[in-house]
Amino acid sequence: MHIGLIGGIGPAATEFYYRGLVKAHADAGKTMDLTIVHADTRQLLGNMTNGAAGDQAEIFLEFVRRLQAAGADAAVVTSLAGHFCIKELEAISPLPIINAIPVLDRCFAQAGHKRIALLGTRTVLESRLYGGVTSVEIILPQSDDLQATHDNYINMAMAGSATDFQRDFFLSLGRKLYRDQGADAIALAGTDLFLVFDGADCGFPVIDCAQVHIDAIFDASTGD
Repeated sequence: MHIGLIGGIGPAATEFYYRGLVKAHADAGKTMDLTIVHADTRQLLGNMTNGAAGDQAEIFLEFVRRLQAAGADAAVVTSLAGHFCIKELEAISPLPIINAIPVLDRCFAQAGHKRIALLGTRTVLESRLYGGVTSVEIILPQSDDLQATHDNYINMAMAGSATDFQRDFFLSLGRKLYRDQGADAIALAGTDLFLVFDGADCGFPVIDCAQVHIDAIFDASTGD
Protein backbone atom coordinates (compact mmCIF):
# COMPACT_ATOMS: atom_id res chain seq x y z
CA MET A 1 0.00 0.00 0.00
CA HIS A 2 1.18 3.49 -0.85
CA ILE A 3 1.08 5.53 2.39
CA GLY A 4 0.29 9.26 2.28
CA LEU A 5 1.44 11.33 5.26
CA ILE A 6 0.24 14.85 6.04
CA GLY A 7 3.33 16.17 7.81
CA GLY A 8 4.72 19.45 9.05
CA ILE A 9 2.65 19.49 12.26
CA GLY A 10 5.30 19.76 13.60
CA PRO A 11 8.58 18.89 11.88
CA ALA A 12 9.89 16.61 14.63
CA ALA A 13 6.61 14.69 14.63
CA THR A 14 6.83 14.16 10.88
CA GLU A 15 10.36 12.85 11.23
CA PHE A 16 9.26 10.52 14.04
CA TYR A 17 6.55 8.98 11.84
CA TYR A 18 8.89 8.72 8.85
CA ARG A 19 11.74 7.10 10.79
CA GLY A 20 9.32 4.74 12.55
CA LEU A 21 7.78 3.58 9.29
CA VAL A 22 11.17 3.19 7.61
CA LYS A 23 12.40 1.03 10.51
CA ALA A 24 9.23 -1.10 10.64
CA HIS A 25 9.41 -1.88 6.93
CA ALA A 26 13.16 -2.53 7.02
CA ASP A 27 12.85 -4.85 10.04
CA ALA A 28 10.14 -6.80 8.22
CA GLY A 29 12.07 -6.92 4.96
CA LYS A 30 9.32 -4.96 3.23
CA THR A 31 9.65 -2.19 0.64
CA MET A 32 7.88 1.00 1.68
CA ASP A 33 5.93 3.22 -0.73
CA LEU A 34 5.31 6.64 0.86
CA THR A 35 4.64 10.28 0.01
CA ILE A 36 4.72 13.20 2.48
CA VAL A 37 3.04 16.61 2.08
CA HIS A 38 3.76 19.57 4.33
CA ALA A 39 0.99 21.32 6.29
CA ASP A 40 1.34 24.57 8.23
CA THR A 41 1.57 24.25 12.02
CA ARG A 42 0.51 27.81 12.83
CA GLN A 43 -2.54 27.54 10.57
CA LEU A 44 -3.58 24.31 12.26
CA LEU A 45 -3.08 25.72 15.76
CA GLY A 46 -5.16 28.76 14.86
CA ASN A 47 -8.04 26.63 13.60
CA MET A 48 -7.75 24.32 16.60
CA THR A 49 -7.87 27.26 19.02
CA ASN A 50 -10.90 28.70 17.23
CA GLY A 51 -12.69 25.35 17.05
CA ALA A 52 -12.71 25.58 13.25
CA ALA A 53 -12.68 21.85 12.56
CA GLY A 54 -14.49 22.20 9.25
CA ASP A 55 -12.00 24.79 7.98
CA GLN A 56 -9.03 22.62 8.90
CA ALA A 57 -10.65 19.55 7.32
CA GLU A 58 -10.98 21.49 4.05
CA ILE A 59 -7.29 22.39 4.25
CA PHE A 60 -6.37 18.76 4.89
CA LEU A 61 -8.64 17.73 2.01
CA GLU A 62 -6.41 19.57 -0.44
CA PHE A 63 -3.40 17.69 0.92
CA VAL A 64 -5.27 14.38 0.65
CA ARG A 65 -6.05 15.16 -2.99
CA ARG A 66 -2.36 15.81 -3.62
CA LEU A 67 -1.50 12.50 -1.97
CA GLN A 68 -4.14 10.76 -4.06
CA ALA A 69 -2.66 12.29 -7.22
CA ALA A 70 0.74 10.95 -6.15
CA GLY A 71 -0.74 7.45 -5.95
CA ALA A 72 -1.43 7.11 -2.22
CA ASP A 73 -3.99 4.50 -1.15
CA ALA A 74 -4.63 5.96 2.33
CA ALA A 75 -3.82 9.15 4.21
CA VAL A 76 -2.52 9.83 7.71
CA VAL A 77 -2.49 12.97 9.87
CA THR A 78 0.85 12.78 11.69
CA SER A 79 -0.35 14.63 14.78
CA LEU A 80 -2.89 13.86 17.49
CA ALA A 81 -3.53 17.60 17.76
CA GLY A 82 -4.39 17.49 14.06
CA HIS A 83 -6.99 14.84 14.79
CA PHE A 84 -9.31 17.52 16.20
CA CYS A 85 -10.95 17.59 12.76
CA ILE A 86 -10.51 13.92 11.89
CA LYS A 87 -14.25 13.14 11.75
CA GLU A 88 -14.86 16.07 9.43
CA LEU A 89 -11.94 14.99 7.24
CA GLU A 90 -13.11 11.37 7.09
CA ALA A 91 -16.51 12.56 5.88
CA ILE A 92 -15.07 14.34 2.82
CA SER A 93 -11.81 12.53 2.09
CA PRO A 94 -11.47 10.66 -1.23
CA LEU A 95 -8.98 8.32 0.50
CA PRO A 96 -9.36 6.18 3.61
CA ILE A 97 -7.91 7.92 6.69
CA ILE A 98 -5.90 5.80 9.14
CA ASN A 99 -7.37 7.38 12.27
CA ALA A 100 -5.28 7.11 15.46
CA ILE A 101 -8.18 7.40 17.93
CA PRO A 102 -9.88 3.97 17.53
CA VAL A 103 -6.42 2.39 17.30
CA LEU A 104 -5.51 3.89 20.68
CA ASP A 105 -8.81 2.84 22.26
CA ARG A 106 -8.10 -0.77 21.26
CA CYS A 107 -4.52 -0.50 22.50
CA PHE A 108 -5.57 0.75 25.95
CA ALA A 109 -8.16 -2.02 26.26
CA GLN A 110 -5.79 -4.78 25.15
CA ALA A 111 -3.12 -3.60 27.60
CA GLY A 112 -5.58 -4.09 30.46
CA HIS A 113 -5.24 -0.55 31.79
CA LYS A 114 -8.08 1.03 33.78
CA ARG A 115 -6.86 4.63 34.21
CA ILE A 116 -4.73 6.42 31.61
CA ALA A 117 -3.25 9.90 32.11
CA LEU A 118 -2.79 12.05 29.01
CA LEU A 119 -0.09 14.55 28.08
CA GLY A 120 -0.50 16.77 25.00
CA THR A 121 -2.31 19.89 23.83
CA ARG A 122 -5.21 21.31 25.80
CA THR A 123 -7.65 20.35 23.03
CA VAL A 124 -6.51 16.72 23.07
CA LEU A 125 -6.65 16.58 26.86
CA GLU A 126 -9.98 18.32 27.47
CA SER A 127 -11.66 16.29 24.71
CA ARG A 128 -10.17 13.14 26.25
CA LEU A 129 -8.83 12.20 22.82
CA TYR A 130 -11.85 13.68 21.04
CA GLY A 131 -14.35 11.48 22.86
CA GLY A 132 -13.19 8.40 21.01
CA VAL A 133 -11.69 6.51 23.94
CA THR A 134 -14.23 4.54 25.94
CA SER A 135 -12.20 1.55 27.15
CA VAL A 136 -10.45 3.34 30.07
CA GLU A 137 -10.89 6.20 32.51
CA ILE A 138 -8.95 9.27 31.34
CA ILE A 139 -6.98 11.32 33.88
CA LEU A 140 -5.82 14.88 33.13
CA PRO A 141 -3.29 17.28 34.68
CA GLN A 142 -5.03 19.45 37.25
CA SER A 143 -5.42 23.21 37.67
CA ASP A 144 -2.45 25.24 36.41
CA ASP A 145 -0.70 22.06 35.24
CA LEU A 146 -3.24 21.73 32.41
CA GLN A 147 -2.38 25.07 30.78
CA ALA A 148 1.33 24.61 31.48
CA THR A 149 1.20 21.22 29.76
CA HIS A 150 -0.35 22.82 26.68
CA ASP A 151 2.06 25.76 26.60
CA ASN A 152 5.18 23.65 27.05
CA TYR A 153 4.02 21.16 24.46
CA ILE A 154 3.22 23.80 21.82
CA ASN A 155 6.55 25.57 22.35
CA MET A 156 8.40 22.28 22.04
CA ALA A 157 6.48 21.23 18.92
CA MET A 158 7.10 24.56 17.21
CA ALA A 159 10.83 24.41 17.99
CA GLY A 160 11.21 20.74 17.11
CA SER A 161 13.36 20.27 20.23
CA ALA A 162 13.00 20.13 24.01
CA THR A 163 14.72 22.32 26.58
CA ASP A 164 15.97 21.01 29.93
CA PHE A 165 13.07 22.86 31.59
CA GLN A 166 10.53 21.14 29.34
CA ARG A 167 12.07 17.72 29.99
CA ASP A 168 11.96 18.29 33.75
CA PHE A 169 8.39 19.60 33.56
CA PHE A 170 6.95 16.63 31.65
CA LEU A 171 8.85 13.98 33.59
CA SER A 172 7.83 15.53 36.93
CA LEU A 173 4.22 15.84 35.79
CA GLY A 174 4.21 12.21 34.65
CA ARG A 175 5.40 11.12 38.09
CA LYS A 176 2.67 13.25 39.72
CA LEU A 177 -0.07 11.74 37.54
CA TYR A 178 1.20 8.22 38.21
CA ARG A 179 1.94 8.43 41.93
CA ASP A 180 -0.56 11.01 43.16
CA GLN A 181 -3.49 10.70 40.75
CA GLY A 182 -3.45 6.93 40.37
CA ALA A 183 -2.79 6.55 36.64
CA ASP A 184 -1.84 3.06 35.47
CA ALA A 185 0.22 4.54 32.64
CA ILE A 186 1.04 7.88 31.03
CA ALA A 187 -0.06 8.20 27.41
CA LEU A 188 2.00 10.53 25.24
CA ALA A 189 -0.95 12.05 23.37
CA GLY A 190 1.31 14.35 21.39
CA THR A 191 3.87 13.06 18.91
CA ASP A 192 6.58 15.56 19.86
CA LEU A 193 6.73 14.19 23.41
CA PHE A 194 9.24 11.65 22.14
CA LEU A 195 11.69 14.58 22.42
CA VAL A 196 11.35 14.23 26.21
CA PHE A 197 10.56 10.57 26.82
CA ASP A 198 12.66 8.73 24.23
CA GLY A 199 15.30 6.86 26.25
CA ALA A 200 14.32 8.55 29.53
CA ASP A 201 14.25 6.60 32.81
CA CYS A 202 10.74 7.69 33.80
CA GLY A 203 9.86 5.47 36.74
CA PHE A 204 6.34 4.89 35.36
CA PRO A 205 4.75 3.04 32.41
CA VAL A 206 4.56 5.07 29.19
CA ILE A 207 2.40 4.51 26.11
CA ASP A 208 3.70 6.34 23.05
CA CYS A 209 0.50 7.06 21.12
CA ALA A 210 2.39 8.03 17.97
CA GLN A 211 4.23 4.70 17.97
CA VAL A 212 0.94 2.86 18.39
CA HIS A 213 -0.37 4.78 15.37
CA ILE A 214 2.78 4.02 13.38
CA ASP A 215 2.39 0.31 14.10
CA ALA A 216 -1.19 0.45 12.80
CA ILE A 217 -0.08 2.29 9.66
CA PHE A 218 2.59 -0.36 9.04
CA ASP A 219 0.04 -3.16 9.52
CA ALA A 220 -2.29 -1.46 7.05
CA SER A 221 0.47 -0.91 4.53
CA THR A 222 1.54 -4.54 4.58
CA GLY A 223 -1.95 -6.06 4.89
CA ASP A 224 -1.26 -7.54 8.35
